Amino acid sequence: MIKVMEYKCDLVNYSYGEAAHWPNSGHICDIISEAVNKHGVIFVSSAGNNGPALSTVGTPGGTTSAIIGVGAYVSPEMMASEYSLREKLPSNQYTWSSRGPATDGALGVCISAPGGAIASVPNWTLRGCQLMNGTSMSSPNACGGLALLLSALKDNNVSYTPCFIRRAIENTAQKLDHIEGFALGNGLLQVDKAYDYIMGMTNNAVEKRVEFQLQPRGIYLREPNHLGRPKETLCTVEPVFREISASISTDPQAKIDFEILFSLVCKEAWVQIPSHLDLMNVARSFSVKVDPRGLSHGAHYTEIQGFDVTDVMKGPLFRIPVTVIVPKSVEESSGYKMSCTDVKFHPGQIKRHFIEVPSGASSAVVTVQSLDSEKSSKFYVHALQLEPLHQYKKHSYDKFMLVHSLTENRVAFHVQEGLTLELCVARWWANLGDSSINYSIAFSGIKPSLNNITMHGADGILRVDALSHLKQEDVLPVVSFKYLVQPLRPSESKVKCLPASRDLLPEGRQIYATELTYNYHQNKAGEVMPDCSLLSDLLYEGEYESQLWMLFDNNKQLLCTGDAYPHQYSVKLEKGDYVIKLQIRHHKKELLERLKDLPMLIHLKNNGLSLDIYSNMINAFTGGKKFGSCHVTKGKQVPMYFSPIPDDKIPKGVCAGQYLSGSLTLGKDDLIKKAATYQFKYVVTDTPKKPAKPNDTNKKEKTKVQEYSEAIRDLKISWLTKLDEETQNSVYNDLLLEFEDHLPVYVNHMKALEGSKERTKILHEIMKAAHNVIDRINQDDLLTYLGMKTDNRPDAESIKIDMDKQKDMLVDAYVILGAAQADSVILATDEQITDVTLQDVDETFYNLQKFANITDTKVFQIAVKNAIAHKHFARALKILHKQCEEKTTKEYEKKAIEMYGFLNWKHCIRHFENWLLVKYPPSYRLF
Repeated sequence: MIKVMEYKCDLVNYSYGEAAHWPNSGHICDIISEAVNKHGVIFVSSAGNNGPALSTVGTPGGTTSAIIGVGAYVSPEMMASEYSLREKLPSNQYTWSSRGPATDGALGVCISAPGGAIASVPNWTLRGCQLMNGTSMSSPNACGGLALLLSALKDNNVSYTPCFIRRAIENTAQKLDHIEGFALGNGLLQVDKAYDYIMGMTNNAVEKRVEFQLQPRGIYLREPNHLGRPKETLCTVEPVFREISASISTDPQAKIDFEILFSLVCKEAWVQIPSHLDLMNVARSFSVKVDPRGLSHGAHYTEIQGFDVTDVMKGPLFRIPVTVIVPKSVEESSGYKMSCTDVKFHPGQIKRHFIEVPSGASSAVVTVQSLDSEKSSKFYVHALQLEPLHQYKKHSYDKFMLVHSLTENRVAFHVQEGLTLELCVARWWANLGDSSINYSIAFSGIKPSLNNITMHGADGILRVDALSHLKQEDVLPVVSFKYLVQPLRPSESKVKCLPASRDLLPEGRQIYATELTYNYHQNKAGEVMPDCSLLSDLLYEGEYESQLWMLFDNNKQLLCTGDAYPHQYSVKLEKGDYVIKLQIRHHKKELLERLKDLPMLIHLKNNGLSLDIYSNMINAFTGGKKFGSCHVTKGKQVPMYFSPIPDDKIPKGVCAGQYLSGSLTLGKDDLIKKAATYQFKYVVTDTPKKPAKPNDTNKKEKTKVQEYSEAIRDLKISWLTKLDEETQNSVYNDLLLEFEDHLPVYVNHMKALEGSKERTKILHEIMKAAHNVIDRINQDDLLTYLGMKTDNRPDAESIKIDMDKQKDMLVDAYVILGAAQADSVILATDEQITDVTLQDVDETFYNLQKFANITDTKVFQIAVKNAIAHKHFARALKILHKQCEEKTTKEYEKKAIEMYGFLNWKHCIRHFENWLLVKYPPSYRLF
């Protein structure tokens, strides 16, 4: 957008859009509106591909006043040439093209244009072009038409403003009686007529600059509580003078002299308005009375149009859309069911039914039955409810159906009581021939006494009642958890000024970014979904400019990225440590400072965990018989008792503050069970501490003096690996004098030598130290113990601890011995002859495998060195590759490249050296 304004673009196509919670608002929409209103840029955008239900226009194209939203139209010629249909059908709107009105009553779709084309595509698809369709195609088509219009105006030195161009194309668009206005908007774009319209008004310089802002942008009555009595709305019209260019401002005298006498016209008798409005350079208001009583079931649309009484032929200068939806109620006598029988559909035909969802209903089942005996037909079922200040997708369900001859299709979805439900059954636009079907919708209502349930593990047993409102229902409650959710706080937060050349808005408004860093440890492999919950699902309507996050592994390699829609981004991670960086942008630094402690949620997929449910409190206390299926008659309720999850079933590593996220289902029928789900959160408490193991009764109690002496001994032993060579030898000799039989003294001395900076010069000393450890461990006794299935001795626990320590020390000794022996063979030259043989190396490797698995992290390196000592470089490479599959490190990768060098595989060396730069970057990737 910055470059659009900097380069003074005339026209922009914007084929993007998402559902928004509220229309005509948000930081991004404000910047786009600024480009239109202050810089004269004409913005054309796609209306969306989420039809055919009403109020499905996307943001920004269908909800922002400054933008021209375009729907998708298909002509008979397109059907024949692009889609190769056998028959030439009448023109139509694509079934999936989004429909208006917007949730605030604005029409939503401004105009329509052809929404399909055989277009060029990127070369990576290995094709030059392909058939593409969508409002992302109709929007650039309309944009191209407007480019022709602007070109002609510039050629004739005719000035214009975006609001004047919009008024011209709306007033000259071609209406099609067989396509509803919610889909078509004001009509099909007519470039030639729009040009003639503009050229006919060249003398009216002031009116070109005036945009008539409306508040509200429309009147939309949809819910049952809107329809019981007439509704009066105060509508305000305000003239706003738009500048043709930044250098040419409107003459103050023109503003003083501005006055238009409007004739207000509405064709429908159920809308009452004043006949005239005298408008000067000030906002004026008038009252509109809409009386929905007496209107038939269905959608009703009209417009309040304002005509200049001095020249009505130039069309309305402003329009206030008025939409009234009158739903039909379903009665108990019909079983809360609405049926339509033997309904004939033409290609592209849509049947809309608006239904008042019964109080207490939680789900609906739609049944579609084909009456055709010889063919299958394609239908699209779309159900939608609108909840204030929520995007239309929250209560939207759509399903593409292939209805086979004389068969029945059933689908179910969740419904919200008290809101008008639109059920839209549409024949697919390209499905030839007529088709007859029966279809019905039936409501059911089994609901919990709490809609969103949060249970704390420390609260004990939670009671929730299941209520049946409409009829007898079969109940089988199930709670299943899908995610383990871990909240993270940022470990680092900084706000920085972004580069001025790229991130400087007009009027010197500098864009800033806050960058938050989160450290995350994953206890086991699994799929995770990062979620910045405060800003999730807010994009165009959000206050902040953008939100992007990147997830890195411990090597700073980028693994996944995401934005405002967390459910679209997940990644499988292995056990380990990770870093997440989140960037949020805005030109107001103080707003970013408020987010310095913004938490982020990590959703770890955790299928298979459920909650035990009981029918009474006694069974919940005692863990008795669980809740089975039962019948609940109308108006009755049954209690459900949820018991806390046993500690042994809680995933390992879970701590207080984390919670399990899942759903509660109540229905026994599989179809209804999937439709009516209720959010269920289980907050985890601290895991209980394991009781201390009882001391061995046969073990003698130590005196404080003995404990002190052993503590000093252990401290000295632990420092052997940290001291310089001279001091280390002195401490080691002192320890030998006093603790000659204490094995850890020899083990740490061996490790100290192994960690020496001059290791290769003291390999014989290392081997000698390793033999000192090995010789002091009775390997036969250790092998005998490891071969035991059970140990029933009274002191079995202390014996196990001692044997495990001996095993670990023995494995360490063999590892260090084997490494030193292999290095002696590998480094041996004619000048430096070693007395270590390959037989010694193999013997150590053989003995090591008695006590450890070759795939263990500290053991596999000996296998690699053993292979190198034998000059079996391919075998070493195989071992390295297998280890890298489980856990890759830069050290392992470099060792593999070394093996490629021994094998003279130069192409592999080049490939993996380049790959190292990707897998182990020197720093985190920038936003």
